[in-house]
Amino acid sequence: MTRPVASPASTGGPLFPFRSVVLGAFVPTLVLEIGVGAMLPVVAVTATGRGASLTVAGLVTALLPLGKILFDLPAGSLATRLGDRAAMLLAGAVAVVAFSTVALTSALWGLAAGVLALGASSAVFNLARQSYLTEITPPLRRARVLSTLAGVHRIGLFIGPFAGAAVIAATSVRGAFWLGAVSALVAVVVVAVVPPERDGDDAQGRRGRAVRPRVSIAQVARDHRRLFATLGVAILLVAAVRGARQTVIPLWGEHLGLDAEVTSVIFGISGALDMLLFYPAGKVMDRFGRLWVAVPSMLTMALALALVPVTHTPVALAVVAALLGIGNGMGSGIVMTLGADVAPADVRPTFLSVWRLFQDTGDAIGPLVLAAGAALGSLAAGIWAAAALGGASTAALVRWVPRYSALADLTGRGERRRSGDRARA
Repeated sequence: MTRPVASPASTGGPLFPFRSVVLGAFVPTLVLEIGVGAMLPVVAVTATGRGASLTVAGLVTALLPLGKILFDLPAGSLATRLGDRAAMLLAGAVAVVAFSTVALTSALWGLAAGVLALGASSAVFNLARQSYLTEITPPLRRARVLSTLAGVHRIGLFIGPFAGAAVIAATSVRGAFWLGAVSALVAVVVVAVVPPERDGDDAQGRRGRAVRPRVSIAQVARDHRRLFATLGVAILLVAAVRGARQTVIPLWGEHLGLDAEVTSVIFGISGALDMLLFYPAGKVMDRFGRLWVAVPSMLTMALALALVPVTHTPVALAVVAALLGIGNGMGSGIVMTLGADVAPADVRPTFLSVWRLFQDTGDAIGPLVLAAGAALGSLAAGIWAAAALGGASTAALVRWVPRYSALADLTGRGERRRSGDRARA
């Protein structure tokens, strides 16, 4: 697998162009994720308040990731047909409608439909945003830009619950959904009013409809089946470990009998440490290569997951949760960066839609592994199985991730190292 190589000239200028990157992608992402973060803690509570049992409430909560999985593939076709920025606008508008539907209705179906639609809009928005940044970012800066995007995503989800709690305290639970609607509307307005950095940077808005070939998802999957069967599987395993991380702290906290407030504080500590490492992670990836971040991240998370079942006090769980946060923060942006590295330019949105399907499927598998262990009578066994997935993901990444950084390729060191490898072989 080869990595796109930037010319030296392409590395000039600011790292994050204010108009196209900061305003065009980072700000809409931040405000939209604040709205999502405000909604997530109250979905189950709202469902039970509308007459659902705990089981049904859990199913309604699961509609958000299910919506992402169902619309990952259509998102690529939509971005190809409309262009990346237009797809982001459409997805944001759907999010406004989804949040408003939940806030305006009192029926359970309104909540379920809104959550499912929000998952669908997230799939389209995330795909178009990644394709947009991949298009306008030079390869030598790609990891830093995409890891910062992942950091902005984490920051929004971290702020959201606090903002939602403040709004709920001043109004009612519906206030969290109205906050989401306003956040989505602000994201749409920002994307709409911010022009591209250059006329040619309209993320394939006008240009893309003319040059992107209409290739079916099945054709792209067939053409790149070997890549998806190798690196794609590695990404699925990475996402499964990350999905398990989101669930393991609340589950083990419940197993230990901790108060909800204590578990929330522990989870918050993990999330705060997660947010601190996104830019260093991207800089390391750009300078030395993707494996320098991917492998330590997965090994750290595997170790932390393996230690969770041996914790028996809040302090011990907090230490392990902090290690989980550090491990996840080390790998900030790695999935998006690897996808951007290997995505063919002519079919990028369609390719990335298949890529994101692997990612979102892994996100769903991780919690299922934990749940399977609990259902079989041993939550600890489920957690250790998730830790084993961390080891498997490390091996898969070592086997299939491209070895040479873009900087090494640009300076010629990569080619010299490859020639030496061939000579030794």
